[in-house]
Amino acid sequence: MRASILTTAAAFALVFGSAARAQQAEGERLFKQRCAACHLVEPGKSRPMGPNLHAVVGRDRAAGSAEFKTYSPAFRKLQGNWTEAELDKFLAAPSRYAPGTRMVIAVPDAAQRKSIIAYLASLKK
Repeated sequence: MRASILTTAAAFALVFGSAARAQQAEGERLFKQRCAACHLVEPGKSRPMGPNLHAVVGRDRAAGSAEFKTYSPAFRKLQGNWTEAELDKFLAAPSRYAPGTRMVIAVPDAAQRKSIIAYLASLKK
């Protein structure tokens, strides 16, 4: 009985781990396709159009406060950190989340948002 519980737990870990990796890989593909023109994810680098998103999920500072000089006034007013739930709301409709934001690209598909957020969450400092 004990061996079967361990085998089931190991199988679950393998399936869950590979599913999470597949979702992150899809998120990376979508990020490169839809986000990389304006955003980077390599630590210490930036683009003039958008802030660096490395380790953005759960960052210890408020949204709109990263080392990026050209945040819109609307974005500078944001409070709170970028949790997965907040990123999901923002990516679904940036101009509704932060009226006046310069980010106009939305990700209306919930599965794509989830993959992009999983990829961003995998980028830890």
